[in-house]
Amino acid sequence: MVATPQDPNVRRHRLDQVPASPIKIGLLSVMMFLAACASGTPLATAPETPPPTAAAPPAHAATFQDWLNDLRAEARQQGISPATLDRAFAQVHLLDRVLELDTSQPEFSRPIWSYLDSEVSDQRIHQGYERMTVNADLLARVSAEFGVPASILVAFWGIESDYGRDPGTFSVINALTTLAYHGRRAAFFRGELLAALHILEKGDISLDQMRGSWAGAMGQTQFIPTIFLQHALDYDHDGRRDIWNSLPDIFASTAHFVAGIGWRPGESWGREVRLPADFPWDQAELTITKTVADWGRLGVAPVNGPPLSGEAPASILAPAGHAGPAFLVLENFRVIMRYNPSVSYALSVALLSDRISGGPPIAASWPRQEAMLTRTERIELQQRLATLGLNPGTPDSLIGPTTRTAVRLFQKSVNEVPDGFVTKHLLDLLRLHSPSLPN
Repeated sequence: MVATPQDPNVRRHRLDQVPASPIKIGLLSVMMFLAACASGTPLATAPETPPPTAAAPPAHAATFQDWLNDLRAEARQQGISPATLDRAFAQVHLLDRVLELDTSQPEFSRPIWSYLDSEVSDQRIHQGYERMTVNADLLARVSAEFGVPASILVAFWGIESDYGRDPGTFSVINALTTLAYHGRRAAFFRGELLAALHILEKGDISLDQMRGSWAGAMGQTQFIPTIFLQHALDYDHDGRRDIWNSLPDIFASTAHFVAGIGWRPGESWGREVRLPADFPWDQAELTITKTVADWGRLGVAPVNGPPLSGEAPASILAPAGHAGPAFLVLENFRVIMRYNPSVSYALSVALLSDRISGGPPIAASWPRQEAMLTRTERIELQQRLATLGLNPGTPDSLIGPTTRTAVRLFQKSVNEVPDGFVTKHLLDLLRLHSPSLPN
């Protein structure tokens, strides 16, 4: 396990930053990685710079040792010393559990309200408030420098590792070696493994402390190695970028990354709203933006606070359809999704941030009586929509904008509220109104 971070009041806090890493990476790389591990639909964003290059693995190396020798040769060409390579691979071994996690596809989806119940629990809210209070001076300095609110930084910290209690126990080198050799995204993880070797070469962390998730995300706010090389900072000025143990480095590195992917200082992520009875449900998509004032003119009203006004671009998010809460989300919500491209994840960070700042809970209720579809049932739903000529897209179980558009067309045809929300009730209606599927 990663050691408990030292009290930041004991450490030296300096504003010095390390030079930018020679290995540059844009949003595409982190989106590829997080989309593989998240439960939501990725937000389409253009990469700012290309992902790090890594040679394609031999097709296929005769043995693991042959592959490892090839990897070592590539690392040497990138400036990794023989001593670092010997240390990193002295006891390297492939991890069956990593392969299981990489290839498994859970049969049941988790309702968003269940996810939020666990991620934004009363205990986590209370502990987040305590940690924000204890670290107020450090967080104030980091927030002032990078423009990211302290509550957002603490919320990322809480969601990613439960405030440092669960940063992951997998050997990053073993996990990335396994995925680079055997995994479905071998070239991507080969690049991450090379980046991890650069981190060891620099001396930011020892091999035994380089622990993280099964997919190589590291530290208390879960950076993949390429993101670490570009965004991690030595904020306590001890010569190491330590997102495993140093709270100054953890907060500053996270703020540096979040600011770098577009955080807008002085703006919120959004707010809970009420939608009018005649709301046009085809407009409730993250791909559709209007100004905040325009949404107000359509009858969208805040649950708390002043009326909607202003020219900031915003979207309406109703993750459980007409029977659940609705949110007006701004650009900073999209920034959270660039950290992890899942609506459930982004809402958990946003709502936890609000709650540890003293904000109220969600006012509207979730439709907890609704049963979610299994992966097999989601594919069946898409297939049945296709038999009706509603063009739901590829039957891949992913319920994105194209499938929701098809769902809304079907809902209108059977006099249901066309909110695009997929449930067992909806699938039962489709089974009544669509032809039988071929075996």
